[in-house]
Amino acid sequence: MSISRYWMAGPGLALALAAPLSAKDEKPVIVVSGEGLDETPAAPAYDTRTIDREELLSVPSGRIEDALSTVAGFQQFRRSDSRSANASAQGATLRALGGNATSRALVLLDGVPMSDPFFGYVPFSALAPERLSRIRVTRGGGSGPFGAGALAGTIELESAGIEALDGFGGQILANDRGETEASATAGARLGSGFVVASGRWDRGKGFFTTPEADRVPLSAHAAFDGWSAQLRGVAPLSDDVELQFRGLVYHDERTLRFEGADSSIEGQDASLRLIGRGAWQFDAIAYVQARNFTNRIISSTRFVPVLDQRNTPATGLGGKFELRPPVGDAHVLRLGVDYRRSDGELFEDAISSFTGAIRARRNAGGTNTDVGFFFEDDWTIGALVLTAGARLDRWTIRDGFFEERDGNGRPVVSATYPDRSGWDASFRGGVLYRAGDTIALRAAAYSGLRLPTLNELYRPFVVFPVVTEANAALENERLEGFEAGIDVTPVPDVAFSLTAFDNRVENAIANVTIGTNLRQRRNIDAIHARGIEASASATLGRISLDASAAWTDAESDGSVFAAALDGNRPSQTPRFVGGAALSYRPAENWLLSGSLRHVGAQFEDDLETDILPAFTTLGAYVQVPLTGNVALVLRGENLTDETIVTRNQGGSIDLGVPRTVWAGLRMGL
Repeated sequence: MSISRYWMAGPGLALALAAPLSAKDEKPVIVVSGEGLDETPAAPAYDTRTIDREELLSVPSGRIEDALSTVAGFQQFRRSDSRSANASAQGATLRALGGNATSRALVLLDGVPMSDPFFGYVPFSALAPERLSRIRVTRGGGSGPFGAGALAGTIELESAGIEALDGFGGQILANDRGETEASATAGARLGSGFVVASGRWDRGKGFFTTPEADRVPLSAHAAFDGWSAQLRGVAPLSDDVELQFRGLVYHDERTLRFEGADSSIEGQDASLRLIGRGAWQFDAIAYVQARNFTNRIISSTRFVPVLDQRNTPATGLGGKFELRPPVGDAHVLRLGVDYRRSDGELFEDAISSFTGAIRARRNAGGTNTDVGFFFEDDWTIGALVLTAGARLDRWTIRDGFFEERDGNGRPVVSATYPDRSGWDASFRGGVLYRAGDTIALRAAAYSGLRLPTLNELYRPFVVFPVVTEANAALENERLEGFEAGIDVTPVPDVAFSLTAFDNRVENAIANVTIGTNLRQRRNIDAIHARGIEASASATLGRISLDASAAWTDAESDGSVFAAALDGNRPSQTPRFVGGAALSYRPAENWLLSGSLRHVGAQFEDDLETDILPAFTTLGAYVQVPLTGNVALVLRGENLTDETIVTRNQGGSIDLGVPRTVWAGLRMGL
């Protein structure tokens, strides 16, 4: 689906509106922010962590996943980042509510869901840290006004405005393997509005993910070559209403394990947003997304192609309208509706490893929709804030099919699946009590909903030699959880936070082992996670420290076919994760920082047969100004060259990033 007409119309409309407003000099200057509505008073009632722009820009790897990993409890299905992971495994989750590669956390960019309409993964390589002002991570919290899918929490990415991106800025770096990272932004004020264009290109030969002792002549480096470009415009429509447009295009190619084992993702996104900041505040969003994915599977014994997932087009359409009517100073009332439609299909060819002929051609897909109605009220009573809300979702799973033909085009399988639909209600509520200037107590309870993705319903996949089958009969996942915490700020710029939580995902979708090298996606009874999250931050003059840790007791509840999983830890979920970052600013525009991260041991599979050992990594970032606007940048990843095992299937192992040192220049401080 081509969306170029939407992509071009948005900034044109924004700029056309900005120009006449700038000509009327007799009117007061209108200032637009390019942001959404303000946080509500009860937002701190939920366990929330904010990553600011400086933290985003000083990540040792320069990747958004690395920045999110500073929030203890954030994880992807694999330990690899988007340079050496298959994109379909890059779902995001929190609080050890993992077990499969789909996102159980809802990731939003300027209010728009970013997960792939077919797979549910997040295109992290297209989300450049330099384009953002901050990230707000809410662990837990349920669906509420954010939309269906926020089981484990919500990750809100906010684009930087003109104050941060005015003029030209950029950086170019190279590492010790000859890989490069180049990015640029250009922002201009146009009348009372602004426009920002940005681009990024990452490429390199990568490193060997296969251990040296296991390499064969056709073992390949994890090569990557990806670019993205974004155009964003903001213009005022009146004194208290602004129009925001964002267009994003990206393409990313990767090679994993063997020569010819290539995969790619691409996308074209466009969104329009209206923000009203008057007495009747509102937030209206509409978006369209066109995505695609390709993947070639290479036999690990004959080293020839055995499966070509040659085309997986998918489309996401949706929007949201939220209204905050004036109901008095003590209340903030949110009323609204949101909608998302995901449709897509796969086209793949099974190939004989002996003759190279196509054995089968497969085509499968379907359509999922969800429309949700929500309300939430925050009531401030002195030092006490109460919040309560409800959400009602009408969902459909329809038009599902699977077809297979042999190499000569003769039908082998032709299946259509019954349409399904239903209503689901979810609730959330919390309390925040400020016991003084230094202590805040909070508690919350919540529920949420996630539909199975088109990928889980209809697409089988292979990580050779393990085959995982799809399951068109999967049911919706449902979260129920509660938490309590305390935030302490003993002195300005020093803060501590502690949260205890209990979250349970019923009908959790997991890759269940049903035979030798054979798994199927199935609903198990539940995944139950209980744990403690702690964080600390301090700024003492030129020195700052940020640290966080999470300990989680997670287990699968299984019966009947999943009885063997009962009491097991979900696959790919560590018991403990933690990290800390120490920064020193000796002078203006100087920055010296180091980061330490530890991830505990975790199991590769649901039967706890293969283990991924714990690892600890050390990273560094150095910025030294050379002129008024240019700085030398040095970055280091995994400086101790720790061995990071990212996959272990019966002794077939993949490794994560080795020690990597970057150097380059940054313009626009």
